[in-house]
Amino acid sequence: MNEPPPRPSDAELHEVHRLRLVEVAPPPLSPEEQRVEDRAWAEAVRANPNLFDGPAAACTGLAWEGPHSAVISWARTTYRRYARHRAPDTAPAGLPALFVAIVQPTEDGRVLVGRMAPWTSTPGRWQLPGGSIEPPAPHEPLDTAALRSHAARELSEETGIDRPPDDLTPWLVLRSGARRSVGVVFRAPDRPAHWLGERHAALRSAEAAQGRVPELDRIHLVGSADELTGLDGPCAAYLEPILRHYQETVRRRGA
Repeated sequence: MNEPPPRPSDAELHEVHRLRLVEVAPPPLSPEEQRVEDRAWAEAVRANPNLFDGPAAACTGLAWEGPHSAVISWARTTYRRYARHRAPDTAPAGLPALFVAIVQPTEDGRVLVGRMAPWTSTPGRWQLPGGSIEPPAPHEPLDTAALRSHAARELSEETGIDRPPDDLTPWLVLRSGARRSVGVVFRAPDRPAHWLGERHAALRSAEAAQGRVPELDRIHLVGSADELTGLDGPCAAYLEPILRHYQETVRRRGA
């Protein structure tokens, strides 16, 4: 079935009720493409020595097999494969990333966003809690349950908010950014604003005691997409469209 038309925004957003993930072989690289990738990765590591060429699950395709039913094809790779997007002489054949993001609302309708710490791959960028997907062990499935568990772990590690994975509901599939990365967005239940702030403060204190800074070094509660212009840094390409879609969803439910 053909993919539904994208929403008119900087990111393609599609509400999803069912996900199916299919593992495929990664596309092979030509010798020249491999040289470009190696050079781009070396330059990226020189710019940020904290980068690690660990395992990653890249998206090789996004299709639809019914209303709100997405099929995501993915392949095992490493973060080095994404570095080709940084090289000016690379073709646009680099693999899109596959990631999860979590919309954590407050009881008064705001949404938690966080700023990436200086040691991360995107320092100073504001985004939702979440991160790139790591592939499972061989013979273990990458499915909705695995994505939900990964999202719960990212939420805990980045904000200090511990949730059972079953508390997180798949909500959107999005395609965003220069390399058209594909994300699965989960919604968490509402929580009091002061409690969210306390959890992140406790996380910062615990990390500081170990001489570390959490991946999201600051959080902010955003009441509308228009408030993003007041943040002290760039925002992920998907952030404004998701917030506007969330606001519209809340408005429809309250109407």
